[in-house]
Amino acid sequence: MAKCWVKQVVLGMGLVILIPGVVTAAGEQKSGKGLAAAKRSLTLAELEDKVRGGWAGQMIGVTYGAPTEFRFQGKINESPRVWKPEELAGALDQDDLYVEMTFADVMDRLGLEATTAQYGEAFRDSKYRLWHANLAARRLLRRGVKAPLSGHPDFNLHANDIDFQIESDFIGLMCPGLPRAAQRYADRVGHVMNYGDGVYGGIFVGAMYSAAFFEKDPRKVVEAGVAALPAASVYTEMIRDVLKWSAEDADWKRTWQLLEDKRDKDDPCPDGALRPFNIDAALNGAYIALGLLYGNGDFEKTMEVAMRAGQDSDCNPSSAAGVLGVMLGYQGIPAQWTQPLAAIAEEKFSYTNYSFNSIVKSTVARAKLAVKKEGGSVDAKGLVVPAQKPTPLKLEQFAPGKVVERIALIDPRWKWQGPWEKVAEGQSARRSKNAGAEATVSFDGTGAMLVGSLDTDRGTADLYLDEKWMGKIDGYNDDGDRGGEGLWGKFDLQPGNHILRVVVKGEPYPGSKDAWIYLEDLIVYRK
Repeated sequence: MAKCWVKQVVLGMGLVILIPGVVTAAGEQKSGKGLAAAKRSLTLAELEDKVRGGWAGQMIGVTYGAPTEFRFQGKINESPRVWKPEELAGALDQDDLYVEMTFADVMDRLGLEATTAQYGEAFRDSKYRLWHANLAARRLLRRGVKAPLSGHPDFNLHANDIDFQIESDFIGLMCPGLPRAAQRYADRVGHVMNYGDGVYGGIFVGAMYSAAFFEKDPRKVVEAGVAALPAASVYTEMIRDVLKWSAEDADWKRTWQLLEDKRDKDDPCPDGALRPFNIDAALNGAYIALGLLYGNGDFEKTMEVAMRAGQDSDCNPSSAAGVLGVMLGYQGIPAQWTQPLAAIAEEKFSYTNYSFNSIVKSTVARAKLAVKKEGGSVDAKGLVVPAQKPTPLKLEQFAPGKVVERIALIDPRWKWQGPWEKVAEGQSARRSKNAGAEATVSFDGTGAMLVGSLDTDRGTADLYLDEKWMGKIDGYNDDGDRGGEGLWGKFDLQPGNHILRVVVKGEPYPGSKDAWIYLEDLIVYRK
């Protein structure tokens, strides 16, 4: 996954919550007991084969797409692709897989009723490098902001990003035919780092996996996924567009172009704002659907379409191939793709205690528990799974507005006081660590995001909007440099002109090696 930003408001050693009306995680649904009497069955061998197929599909798909990740932005990838069996070992070091295993481990240790806060605690203590909503959430968690606020857009400006979408596969794999259960677990985990469409991406993927245990038609699987989402969400509308257009046109490239024309716009992420890059969960989720619908059950074709659609082109074929891997079962995936797994099946994924074999085993165990919890039964013959429909979800949306401009630091609307240095590697970046140095910029909009960079040598600054103190910001990141990050953002301003002022404190953030503040530009939004 590519790299990006975070928002926080800090005072001294703690966090000042200045934004009223903070919303907690979506209400959790009750278990599926007492639903309609219709039941379906899986033998234990079928369950394991499908779970194994799902995990194998993820591993194959992510390595198939890895060489093109974000190399094709707003355009179709027409370059040749020949996957080699030795590439599969690279899946062991892919964040698309090991991050979700953090949350699987919480379930294995604490049980299926682990809370959002407990998932957040485990994520806070993780050691791997992160980007986007994940990075933002972990920085917040380490500053004392607990989940689910760590995923809420009042704090985490990446709320709509793809992060939970690529970490939700394990949920669907443990919920065979149980979309309501998948919704419930996804609601808890997804709000650690996302909100609104960012969470819905994970619910969509999880519900597709859930349906794939008993469905062979990719279109019906995609329809089952979107049925688990609020009808009025942007994410839902985008997937319904893909379903409609794919039914009308046999050429996936023409459907891709319709998506591009209508939907590949206004990504609020600073990497994507007014740029071709797009990390939005809904757009990339549409590419997953594109692969499943036009792949039509063919394993390589499904990955190829999801990869060639571009943007996050390793995550998208990973999820598409994972869902199809459940539909086909491990034994149904062509052997050319699964053959190299035998040599690495006992090797551990980075930052985890799981191997391919052990994550399959733990997923099967959790699936048995989930089926029993939802009113089904498990015995030596297999599982009896109750019929279950998804629960209507309460709508939540992060809609910061249309990106109207980026105000570069060379723009005359920026005013500078005190010593600021130009940063050689930045197009117009500047930095200062001198107490009292100021940068002021005027803008016309209903929202704004201050963009800078993070690293281990950053300090703090006071922030004023229209001369009202908004709190402290900082650029400290304990796992290295991240350029183009949102240092602060606010999206509920009155229409008209506003003035943002940054005053350098000259103080290191606790644990930092220095006190630098790096600025890059200001993104302006308008509703």
